[in-house]
Amino acid sequence: LAACPRLRVIGRHGAGLDTVDIPAATRLGIAVVHAPGSNAQAVAEHALMLILACAKRARAIDKKTRSGDWSARHVVENIELGGRTLGIVGIGNIGRRVARFAGALGMRVLAYDPYVPPDEVRRRGAEPVAALDTLLGEVDVLTCHTPLTAETRHMIDEKTLALMKPGAIFVNTSRGPVQSEPALFQALVTGRLAAAGLDVFEQEPSPLDNPLFNLDNVVCSTHIAGVTQEAHRTAGFQVIDEMLRVLHGERPHVLANPDVWPRPASPR
Repeated sequence: LAACPRLRVIGRHGAGLDTVDIPAATRLGIAVVHAPGSNAQAVAEHALMLILACAKRARAIDKKTRSGDWSARHVVENIELGGRTLGIVGIGNIGRRVARFAGALGMRVLAYDPYVPPDEVRRRGAEPVAALDTLLGEVDVLTCHTPLTAETRHMIDEKTLALMKPGAIFVNTSRGPVQSEPALFQALVTGRLAAAGLDVFEQEPSPLDNPLFNLDNVVCSTHIAGVTQEAHRTAGFQVIDEMLRVLHGERPHVLANPDVWPRPASPR
């Protein structure tokens, strides 16, 4: 950033900001804009897909079917989601959509989000839960929709996984370091968790020798939840509009570093 003296604005094509050094940009007077919510529908749909794939053991069944093994018809392991409890960590743009999808399936929906008032959590389609530990012990499915912060890094670890119901499902479409992968692996091989659906990993691209890849009760994707034609189009238009506002001297609607505004009258 210091090597770009004429740089006035950084546009992040998407919602996450962990790839941008915001403190440095702020010190240098560079506005940072992004597109929160632009891929919310895409990520919520992907989370639902992973939840369903875990509940119906899609990876294992697909593997058996392709090998000519139809024995799964005689082993009753799949579950229905209707009547079960979903726990949402983070009920923002994505989490509220997942809540709506789950409600349509007949699930009870709980949510933990310390930054959203209880009444607003209810308006977003979930019952508020005051503590993460409480949520973990009540849910059959846990799905994470949080940014990566010092508070959320390894939020799902050996301690928190031990609080979950035996046989629960874990889904993460937020950021990989929210989960501790060694702890998650142990929970999956010991049966503490029945399955996991992961769109994100602690290291990306994840090494091919990641032990999670060897488990039939893990459904994986390559951090692609928010990558749809519609989401890319929406994010592109939204970020371009915000960047043009800055270049025209107008305050953008979504400014990640508000301390930079009002900005200097001329470029550095």
